[in-house]
Amino acid sequence: MITFRRPSRLLLIALMGLYCSTAVAQSILDDVKQNTSFGGYVIGQVSATTQEGASKKVDMNLRFARLYVDSRIGDFAFKLQMQVSGNTSSLSSPRIVDAWAEWQHWKELRIKFGQMKRPFTFENPMHPWLIGKGNYSQLALKMAGFNDRTGEHASNGRDFGLQLQGDLFAIGLDRHRLLHYQVGVFTGQGINFSDRNTRKDFIGGLWIAPIRELQIGAFGWTGNYVTDDKQTIERRRLSFGANYNGNWTARAEYAFDNANGKADAWYAVVGTPSWKRTKLFARYDVYREGKTFDNSKSMYGASIQHQLYMNLMFQFNYDYNVVKNMTGKQRYSTFDLQAYWRF
Repeated sequence: MITFRRPSRLLLIALMGLYCSTAVAQSILDDVKQNTSFGGYVIGQVSATTQEGASKKVDMNLRFARLYVDSRIGDFAFKLQMQVSGNTSSLSSPRIVDAWAEWQHWKELRIKFGQMKRPFTFENPMHPWLIGKGNYSQLALKMAGFNDRTGEHASNGRDFGLQLQGDLFAIGLDRHRLLHYQVGVFTGQGINFSDRNTRKDFIGGLWIAPIRELQIGAFGWTGNYVTDDKQTIERRRLSFGANYNGNWTARAEYAFDNANGKADAWYAVVGTPSWKRTKLFARYDVYREGKTFDNSKSMYGASIQHQLYMNLMFQFNYDYNVVKNMTGKQRYSTFDLQAYWRF
């Protein structure tokens, strides 16, 4: 007669230890497993203007196309993004716009290194799909490094540097974070350019969110840009603004630069709730070189956008422009139809 004895206590402990070590090993493997996704988007454009002396009254072009790779390994996130635009100059197309890595272990402190958006203004880091008009405001274009007033080459609001950012103090029933900070040191030369001096740009922002949908904050920037002929142009900038993103959307900012002859800019944009995937926007946008209306450009605009499918959107934009300078005043209209396609 054959009998089966119960496993000894030592054998049970050994089996339990093996199970636990296997679970820990699997957890470690899951943490270091690389998750990568690919995507992109394309924006095509048809535009028209009534401006006197314009080289083209009607134009059709590819505004730009972008391809990106997002990846994650453990606590580290990575991004690489390439752009091809309708302007095929050597500095504009094709080019790398994003190339960064970020340690994201804590919400309270994240460390990012590489080529990234400058942490200046609410609008600068926003996706073109979300800003509510055919292009960024003059404030962002002139003050955040798109077509910067210093003459820096077009940099899509980006530069190479090291940035710290985080969200502090969970509040409310939804436990959203009350305070956000971001501060970074950058070369000051824009994207895809090496540094030309030993000085660096320091840029930072701080905002509070009394409710999840609303942010109220301020941003600062001190630094310089070195031109091709070795001239150093200073930047001393401050920006203040508010951003609301709920059923309605609203955003307003003011910024000024007290270096390089001085300038200031402001804008306000309001978007209605979506109705059958259609949303309306109204905006007011001003840029003043020299901080004077005698040398200013004011834009009064409206947009209508319709998201036909999840990844396909059409947007029609109208702007009434008032341009003042030392030679007089010019008024004209611009019309713009854009198609956004992403994948």
